[in-house]
Amino acid sequence: MRERGRTRRLLGLGARTGGTLLRRRFGGEADWRALGEALFEGLSELKGPAMKLAQIMAQWDDLLPPDLTDELARLQRQAEPMPWEGIRRTLVEQYGELESRFSKIEPQPFASASMGQVHRAVTHEGETLVLKVQYPGLAEVLEGDLAQLRRIMRLGRWFKVPQVRLDALFEELAASLRSELDYHAEACALVRYRERYAHLEGLVIPEPLPELSGPRVLAMHYVAGTPLRELEGADDALRQRIATTLADWLTEELFTHGELHADPHAGNFAADGEGRLVIYDLGAVIPVPEGHLKAMMQLLDATLAADSMAMDGALRRLGGRQGQGAPLALYRESAEAVAPLFEPGEQDFSDVRVHRRLRDLTPKVWATMDRLQPPVGVLLLSRTLNGHYWNLVRLGARLDMHARTRPLLAWARR
Repeated sequence: MRERGRTRRLLGLGARTGGTLLRRRFGGEADWRALGEALFEGLSELKGPAMKLAQIMAQWDDLLPPDLTDELARLQRQAEPMPWEGIRRTLVEQYGELESRFSKIEPQPFASASMGQVHRAVTHEGETLVLKVQYPGLAEVLEGDLAQLRRIMRLGRWFKVPQVRLDALFEELAASLRSELDYHAEACALVRYRERYAHLEGLVIPEPLPELSGPRVLAMHYVAGTPLRELEGADDALRQRIATTLADWLTEELFTHGELHADPHAGNFAADGEGRLVIYDLGAVIPVPEGHLKAMMQLLDATLAADSMAMDGALRRLGGRQGQGAPLALYRESAEAVAPLFEPGEQDFSDVRVHRRLRDLTPKVWATMDRLQPPVGVLLLSRTLNGHYWNLVRLGARLDMHARTRPLLAWARR
């Protein structure tokens, strides 16, 4: 009964989303705020893959209507926690009698997300830990939720995205969601990242505790920090230090190790008391093939050169073009919007003029979906980079992107 009720609610949310998109497509008024509120309320309670997809959608600040993304972004900040009774049962399954392992576990979660929530705990030796606990029954409902998400994604056909492309995008998302249930893989990623980036003094990654971890509980040393989304009013020097570390780390991840932490929402990052960047969650780490990186850098190269035909060629190599007739005017406008961030010297990511120009492109992008399409294989890569762009905006970052990208562009031309 519970699974049927969940399916009905997901189908209802899908129907409401489809109705809004249809009204918008055929010239009617779309109430994006009302749709966002409905999605927030429904997905916050249901959690799981559907909520995760909505959080992913919220990262595309420059492609979705602001009223919709504002509501979806609440799922990263205000999602309703799972009642303690269900979480406690999972902990008892892992540890047995909790009092024998811990002197205290906080029933109120330290953080709540789509696939699990985090609780602080104190050992009998006085050490503070965090326990990342998977929501009860999530593995059982995952495939059912994914089936409903596949149906909802078929709405993309109304925007002339081919079914084969929608299926490929679904498989990329589904693989990412399934991997987030593998806490052993996340523990291994924590170990790997701690060793790999030990030389970055401004970076902190919590240490996992294998002896206290299991299939549905991941135990880590607690690292206190101020969430990135709460740093907007912080000291400028701190924000610039965090932004620089974030940019350095992402560059090394991609271009040295061919791997990417693919969950850029601001709740996964913080600043500790020493001004270091803390990364809390490594549940979504994806490989990034060199060919994908080169193709994306070639697209950036063509964009900065304002070469519309080269932009079209790069998009074709990425699999982001279909049909006849390249939208050359859109390419030119996109190049004009992006270019200021890569001019020589320090660029200010808080410059609202850049954001405004990017947002103004949104309806024009949707209008050319008969010729543009989401590139297969780089959905999570592009979503992550877009999400970190907005993280840098939140920090008010000032970075010399021209100097940072010159060697990478030269590499892509080889």
